[in-house]
Amino acid sequence: MSTVICGDSIKEIKKIDDNFIHLILSDIPYGISFDKWDVLHNNTNSALLGKSPAQSKSNLFKTRGKPLNGWSEADKQIPLEYYQWCTKWASEWLRVLKPGASCFVFAGRRYAHRCICALEDAGFIFKDMLSWQKDAAAHRAQNVSVVFDKRDDTVNAKKWAGWKLGNLRPLFEPILWFMKPYAIGDTLTDNIVQHEVGGYNENAVKNQPLLNQGIEICSNIIKCRTEKSDRGLHPAQKPISLMKYLIELTTLKGQTVLDPFCGCGSTLLAAKELGREYIGIEINPDYYNIVCKRLDG
Repeated sequence: MSTVICGDSIKEIKKIDDNFIHLILSDIPYGISFDKWDVLHNNTNSALLGKSPAQSKSNLFKTRGKPLNGWSEADKQIPLEYYQWCTKWASEWLRVLKPGASCFVFAGRRYAHRCICALEDAGFIFKDMLSWQKDAAAHRAQNVSVVFDKRDDTVNAKKWAGWKLGNLRPLFEPILWFMKPYAIGDTLTDNIVQHEVGGYNENAVKNQPLLNQGIEICSNIIKCRTEKSDRGLHPAQKPISLMKYLIELTTLKGQTVLDPFCGCGSTLLAAKELGREYIGIEINPDYYNIVCKRLDG
């Protein structure tokens, strides 16, 4: 039976039976201090998530994150702390999945490698990294020459014209594809017969209207547009069509999809529309209520 749970997924997932879930599909916190729920390290600096005068006027970047170089020596531990956070739930994810079942994780570019290591250490097989190519992405890269202009340094402003501070436009997001190992001595085909998971269904995806939304079948580069309905409910909201693609790729109708960090419920709504059972866990009561309303139609 499908259900949504309001609670801490690290605790609530312990109530799910062993070898019960056919697919885990989750957009986990990235650990980059995007919002309060995304601060997963020891934060002792009051400036984090504050606002600068420029941010007070911006609709894109409303709070202050830590610079890549950090504010102190302690900030160099943030990647390790993210890995340690992932280890708190990785073994439980492995336990509840059926042998050979897939696990898709949106983990962010900066610390994806830490998530990979945590899940591998828990026993997962890292199968592949898919690329979600977005049609648009907010971009904040300051011109170096502008900084020098503010310092009245015309020589360096001219020398560094065209150079920027920050990253390239982030149109690519990684989707990490893991698999739970199946029994030693069996083949993957044997596992498919026993547990009905382990392969990917190219034909089912081809028959969906996703082609009209820019998705290339069956490539590890997924080009997917974000529709108006995919915005406004959560700051990290993902497209329904993208979640449908991943669900159709790896599950059959009637199978169960788990999202332990379900946010505003895009994974669960996609599963429902595709005739799958679902289990969602969300710790924030406000987002939990949004999930329930979306699923109620």
